[in-house]
Amino acid sequence: MNKRDAGLLVAGATFALDQASKMTLLYGFDFIHMVPGSAVEVLPFFNLLMVWNPGISLGLFPASGIEGTIFLATFQMVAVGVLCWWLWFAKKTVIALGLGMVIGGALGNLIDRLVYGKVADFIQLHAFGYSFYVFNVADAAITFGVVALLYDALKPEPSAAPGSGQGQEKQE
Repeated sequence: MNKRDAGLLVAGATFALDQASKMTLLYGFDFIHMVPGSAVEVLPFFNLLMVWNPGISLGLFPASGIEGTIFLATFQMVAVGVLCWWLWFAKKTVIALGLGMVIGGALGNLIDRLVYGKVADFIQLHAFGYSFYVFNVADAAITFGVVALLYDALKPEPSAAPGSGQGQEKQE
């Protein structure tokens, strides 16, 4: 399997997992049908808490009205297009997998925005009186994908031994 196909597979799996988790919580089982504001304690540090996010990650830039929703949806579509173009030419596995996570997560949140006008978030982590932002599978995938891209960008490249004739970038 080439790097592009691996990235597309990760994007598809991320998208499917995100949408399946949202559909299960919104329309699924009788014991877990979530409405905004409802919460289910799963573990002492983890709740399912249903909220609708009108903005992008962590509630930034909330869309007010149809114009804002259209703007954010258009921005997401352009971003996905650019990321797909980048994935098409990815030469490293870590870049392809990171892009796949970001693309799959962005598509998952885009579908929410197009269908509901906002994004369903439901994962709440908390401990010692502190609570993190409520997020979803797509948000987590985007975060891990960006971490993979940053890892690749910031890791030092191995230097070639002098006189070895190897001055080329290592391909993973």
